[in-house]
Amino acid sequence: MDKVAKTSPNRQRKIEAISSLQEKLKTAKAFFFTDYRGLTHKQLEELRKALKKVEAEYIVAKNTLLKLAIQQLPKESLPQLEGELNNPTAALLIHGDTVNAVKAVAKFIKNFQLPKIKIGFFDERIATNEDFKKLSVLANREILLATLAMRMKSPLYGLHYALNWNLQRVVVALNNIKEKKK
Repeated sequence: MDKVAKTSPNRQRKIEAISSLQEKLKTAKAFFFTDYRGLTHKQLEELRKALKKVEAEYIVAKNTLLKLAIQQLPKESLPQLEGELNNPTAALLIHGDTVNAVKAVAKFIKNFQLPKIKIGFFDERIATNEDFKKLSVLANREILLATLAMRMKSPLYGLHYALNWNLQRVVVALNNIKEKKK
C-alpha cells in the first residue's frame, strides 16, 4: 500500500498564511513591525480603516510566521528584523505612497500613543523608529513634486524678469527722450 504524506489542516493554514505574508511583503513598497499591545479591537479597526484609504494595511501575525515570511529579504537585514520579532507584533504594509501611510499611522499614534514602532524595511534598507518619525513630518509626494517643479521653473522666471526689466528701462528711457523733444 502506498503511503501518502498528509498535512494537517492546521499546518496547511500556516503554510497558506506564510505564503500570503510573503506575497504581501513582496508587493509592499515598505513595511514596519509594530507592538500593538494596548490597542482595543475598535482602535485596531479604526486604524485599519484609516490605512485602507492610503493603500496600506495592518496585519496582526504570529512572530514565527513573520520570521518565515521575511526570509526572502536581503540576508544582511534579516538578523535585525528577526531580533525585533518578539512580543505581540503587527505588520504595517504600505502599498501606495509611503509618506501618506506613515502620516496616517503617526496621526493615530499621536491620538492613542500606540502602536509602538519597532523596526521597518524601506527603500531596500532597515528603517528605525527615528526614520519613521522623519517620514511622518515629510511632505507628501504631490507637494514635493510641485515644489520641485516650481524650483526648476524659478531660474527661468528670474531670467524672464531680468530681461523684461532691462527692456522696460530702455522703453522708459526712449519715451522720456521723446517727451523732451516735444
